[in-house]
Amino acid sequence: MSRIQVVHRGLMDYQEAWDLQKELQQRRIDDEIDDTVVLLQHPSVYTAGKRTEAWALPQDGTPVVTVDRGGQITWHGPGQIVGYPIVKMRRGVDVVGYVRRVEDMVSAVCHEFGVTTARGRMKDRTGVWIPADDKGPDRKICAIGVRVRWATTMHGFALNCDSDLGHFDRIAPCAITDASVTSLSKELGREVTVAEVLPVVEKHLDLILEEDLEEEERG
Repeated sequence: MSRIQVVHRGLMDYQEAWDLQKELQQRRIDDEIDDTVVLLQHPSVYTAGKRTEAWALPQDGTPVVTVDRGGQITWHGPGQIVGYPIVKMRRGVDVVGYVRRVEDMVSAVCHEFGVTTARGRMKDRTGVWIPADDKGPDRKICAIGVRVRWATTMHGFALNCDSDLGHFDRIAPCAITDASVTSLSKELGREVTVAEVLPVVEKHLDLILEEDLEEEERG
């Protein structure tokens, strides 16, 4: 049985989703709800984290929403699964460890579809990556950006399924210029829809959570 609750919100405006996250985060801090992941898609939107540099922004006046997560600029839109885990850390604040678990979860999803992600970490870059091969240079298939307050997470991951990757051409995604962006559809050479990928994401969501303390003590 899954240890994490899943909330599906379909296609949801970014600001509405951000407000929902803040509400759920406070409720998780207050122990009113269990660990929860919101899964949804956004209408097309660019969001910029706290470390975004001006040169990475769209140069054509395209609007950008500035948010309180880590990381830099990215795009969200249809064809992309966005997941917002609202999870309480029980062993103190270990943001890096948490991000690594999110990466491992998304990698498990990719592997189930036959897409092999990089073993280890790609040049200390956050996210889930496909290493350079005969298809192209290093390329990111999933962006990750988080914020932690009172040992409780918000924001999360964005996995490209069959999204229009042309939206990334207006920006330097995550301020990276020597790599590209990809999707499950592009890697597999067939349409891989959000509907096809969602149940696989749900299957692996428990990987985000810390190991169960009671099981570790018994071990």
